[in-house]
Amino acid sequence: MIKDIKLPLCWKSHLKEEMGKKYIEEITSFLIQNYKKGKEIFPKPSLIFNAFNYCDFESIKVVILGQDPYHNQGQAHGLSFSVPITVPLPPSLKNIYKELSTDLGIQVDYKNGNLEKWAKQGVFLLNSTLTVEKNKPLSHSKIGWDIFTSKVIEILSNKGKNLVFILWGNHAQNKLKNINLKDHFIIESPHPSPLSSYRGFFGSRPFSKTNEYLRSKNIKEIDWG
Repeated sequence: MIKDIKLPLCWKSHLKEEMGKKYIEEITSFLIQNYKKGKEIFPKPSLIFNAFNYCDFESIKVVILGQDPYHNQGQAHGLSFSVPITVPLPPSLKNIYKELSTDLGIQVDYKNGNLEKWAKQGVFLLNSTLTVEKNKPLSHSKIGWDIFTSKVIEILSNKGKNLVFILWGNHAQNKLKNINLKDHFIIESPHPSPLSSYRGFFGSRPFSKTNEYLRSKNIKEIDWG
């Protein structure tokens, strides 16, 4: 099972040094031990790096940073905030869709929470932590994933150009230290969860702001619909 946890080739050259570090070995060992104990871990191994599968390094335009994967059965598939098409929308994604509808004045399909369409256009849907134990949110937040995803953000910042970083909530905003603010566009707001969405997420207009910036840099905008 653990052999299914693989980075796509297009990312390996950028992360080769990082993947050889001791903490990556420790993450792998932790996951192996938990699989052996029969614990359910989401997403399944082949989808842990799913965000990387959809976005070649050179194709990324926008980074939407989540916290950790959804922890209920059938929800997580390796893209932050996204769920498979047959799964009901979690509360945070419902609020993202509400803001999307208000921001761009478009009809949103609330029956489809799969954000692969965004990912295929260069929206990198990355969680800070890439795995979670069933029904235990943040259960893997201290095993080393945050080191890895901070490095990913740092590499994107240093090697990319004119990227949009959408940082919802304090956890995502902690990654600001890994971003060169002069070279990229930052959108910050409270997290879209029901606990914080009314503190400034609603009305923050991240989708139109992203497209305005991309147009200003002669980059094809995202079709968010």
